[in-house]
Amino acid sequence: MILVTGATGGLGHETIDCLLTTTPPTEIAALVRDVSKATDLAERGVDVRQADYFDYPALVRAFRGIEKVLLVSAVAFTDRVSQHRNVIDAAKEAGVSHLFYTSIQRSSDFVLAEVTESDLATEAYLKASGLVYTILHNGYYFEGLGYLIGSQVPDAEIRFPAGEGKIAFVKRTDLAAATAALLTSEGHDNQEYTLTGSKAYSFHDIAQELSGLAGRPITYHSSELAPYIAQQVAAGFPEPVANFFAQWGAATRHGMLAEPHDTVERLLGRKPISLREYLKTTYFLSA
Repeated sequence: MILVTGATGGLGHETIDCLLTTTPPTEIAALVRDVSKATDLAERGVDVRQADYFDYPALVRAFRGIEKVLLVSAVAFTDRVSQHRNVIDAAKEAGVSHLFYTSIQRSSDFVLAEVTESDLATEAYLKASGLVYTILHNGYYFEGLGYLIGSQVPDAEIRFPAGEGKIAFVKRTDLAAATAALLTSEGHDNQEYTLTGSKAYSFHDIAQELSGLAGRPITYHSSELAPYIAQQVAAGFPEPVANFFAQWGAATRHGMLAEPHDTVERLLGRKPISLREYLKTTYFLSA
């Protein structure tokens, strides 16, 4: 039986959606903090189990009878390491044999605040746990673009502190489908995979594609961190969140998210969604 944590979140829920296309619902469990938010999964026959990452006894109960666990990493600005260790320890106590962990792509040694250090600590702890593990170094979601450049087509320019850096963006649904394929196949014991799109794009590329789709010139200018943070604060984001957005720009500038891998393409048997496809459906067809 496969259990997916964070099952009411984006990646967790979409991974279960993909699992349901190939796996009987009686073989799938969903871990949630609030069962009232998982009624759609329960109605489809998924075994919904309640536990919080901080509630160790509840985690042990939830993991009973489970063979594989997908640990969707905790959100930033929380004690991620303690939560992840609880999940790993509870999985081991409950007799889980294989744990998959969603980490972040690291194509350079840049340290992303709120993410890198806790990912490294979690990965080390998992490897030392005795559990069979698979670590998924997930690329940056296309869906995250809205946080970085806005959810509307820019009037004339994109300002973001990414320099000339590139990102091998991957659509979350493609990432979920690849994750489901790994969960339902063999040969991934104690392996690490980087899951990205098949091509990396600069913010110049994003501006060029938006220009073509909008029929007017849109340019990209790499801003400094401080003006970008001030801009985000002025737009209503708390300063720690604005700082976090800016750190993704710094990570891009330093190549952390730049290297494309073909693992997703191989698992899906097709090319992942491209930049142009994503921008067209998100910024234009949804208007």
